[in-house]
Amino acid sequence: MPAARAGQHQTRARPPGYSRVFHAEMVDLWAGIASGRAALAQPAFFPLVAYEQVKAIADPAADWHSRLVAEFRADVLAAHSLLGRTARHSSLVRVVIPESAADWIDPGVCDNGVGYWHVANSRLVYRAGGRIRSIGVSTLISWRGRWYVVHLGGEVRTTSGGMIDDPESGAGTPGPPGGC
Repeated sequence: MPAARAGQHQTRARPPGYSRVFHAEMVDLWAGIASGRAALAQPAFFPLVAYEQVKAIADPAADWHSRLVAEFRADVLAAHSLLGRTARHSSLVRVVIPESAADWIDPGVCDNGVGYWHVANSRLVYRAGGRIRSIGVSTLISWRGRWYVVHLGGEVRTTSGGMIDDPESGAGTPGPPGGC
């Protein structure tokens, strides 16, 4: 399925927890994290043309570039730093999405002009240095029946620079639900 294009409008299609396209995007996300090259992770990120339709703010394109993408790239680099020497030999094992916690966010909520599916606190489970570990994906939202990362390290920023959401030994636990 091609990336979002101008002229395509949102649908109420609920994204599945697994699809070949989503898996490929998560492999791209992991390639960016493992290599420390955030540009490789970009296919997993919420597309600009979709954000321009979703957000009911003065200049969504400027917000997407200056805030969302900047935070995403910083978070990818922070996750890379967490991996340390094991980064090059790490591998993505699976992505855990708490599908039962997915909610439809109506237009008008959270400065949005159109609705979308939202799920908070998914998990990237990976193997590094022979051990299973995981980090959270703060926010996934839908566009036309596909999940995309909007906030990797955190929706609410508690520090400047990149954030890592809930790093755990083992697979960790998704949740709790919430957010926009």
